[in-house]
Amino acid sequence: MSYIQHKAEESLEDYLETILILSKRLPAVRSIDVATEMNFSKPSVSVAVKNMKSREYIIVSEEGYLQLTDEGRKIAENVYERHTLLTDWLVHLGVDPTVAASDACKMEHDITPESYEAMKKCILSILGRN
Repeated sequence: MSYIQHKAEESLEDYLETILILSKRLPAVRSIDVATEMNFSKPSVSVAVKNMKSREYIIVSEEGYLQLTDEGRKIAENVYERHTLLTDWLVHLGVDPTVAASDACKMEHDITPESYEAMKKCILSILGRN
């Protein structure tokens, strides 16, 4: 995968994760909610929504509400789990929570499943969540 393709996938994962997070806070998620949450322009979000819809990661209702498909939810939950666990671990290590969240966002996309699972086992043990 090229660098550009990798960044596009990373961005897509961030959009799906944001829709998941917003769906926990809001009764319905719209593109404008995603744009506001991510601090992105409405046209950028519109392009991403078309991409996610064409890949069948989301469904867009007639009213413009965004809903994750089973596949989209699976990806979003995986990214969200990685983000949350890595953030908690970095905070536990003494990293400022804002920095930890930012660093976790970078790490969550690049770590292999094998390495993540090994880290997860260790981190959960350290955090007393096993």
